[in-house]
Amino acid sequence: MEGTIAVFIPIIALMIPIVAIWSKHQQKLAEMNVRSTATDTAERAAQYASHVQALEDRVRVLERIVTDRGYDIATQIEALRDQRRVDEDGAGVPLGNLRSRERA
Repeated sequence: MEGTIAVFIPIIALMIPIVAIWSKHQQKLAEMNVRSTATDTAERAAQYASHVQALEDRVRVLERIVTDRGYDIATQIEALRDQRRVDEDGAGVPLGNLRSRERA
């Protein structure tokens, strides 16, 4: 039995540094993974911030259009709808052309 224990002592003595090296390697891999994930997350956050900024800019422009022109937009939209109906029917004169003829 003493001979068996004597065999295991050198094996265990060799296993300790191997396990330590393996553990250190696993720790480095985990740190690299964390850094990679942090970089990816930061890039995505920057993309989202850029996209949100673009959307906010567009909303500001739309708000300006609506507040600067007031209710005139609804009138313009209806005029465009009327013009499209006239163009689709193939008959009639679009409203814009009629007004320019009246002035002449």
